[in-house]
Amino acid sequence: MQFIPTTIHDAFIVEPKIWGDPRGYFTETFRQDLFDAYVGRHVEFVQDNESKSSRGVLRGLHFQAGEAAQAKLVRVSLGRVIDVIVDLRQSSPTFKQWTAIELSEANHRQLFVPRGMAHGFVVLSDEAVFQYKVDNTYQPRAEHTLRYDDPDIAVAWPSHDALLLSPKDLQGLALTDLAANGLLFQ
Repeated sequence: MQFIPTTIHDAFIVEPKIWGDPRGYFTETFRQDLFDAYVGRHVEFVQDNESKSSRGVLRGLHFQAGEAAQAKLVRVSLGRVIDVIVDLRQSSPTFKQWTAIELSEANHRQLFVPRGMAHGFVVLSDEAVFQYKVDNTYQPRAEHTLRYDDPDIAVAWPSHDALLLSPKDLQGLALTDLAANGLLFQ
């Protein structure tokens, strides 16, 4: 397994080694000992989630605030997405910055999203199955959405004929509103 830093402080790509032959392939998708050694501490994942989406679906930018904050390890097992994270940690050297990583069944890459990030993705393939581990259980009252098109962040989403968003995601808050409501991280 190779660990590759991103432009966002504490976020990184996990690139597993693939062993393939004419029958198919084998890969380790997670190793606690290697993961903890790279992070420098133990991260205990307590819940696995999966979503399936069609082309053009944009999910995000979601996060859980306060004690319910979650770190995530995300990957795509079918299809292709552009995965986006935005740093909402006011004390971070990359506060308000974003990065986008392509995750796909072909590249087998995973992205570690530390606590204090807004996270989302847009589907580029006909469909995508998106899987993620989280280090804190889901708390509906703690979930919030950063507006996907907030001009203060200016995420450069891939151009697409029509993005499909849920009503909740269309009502996401701008960064200034999150700050005014005390929803940013220290």
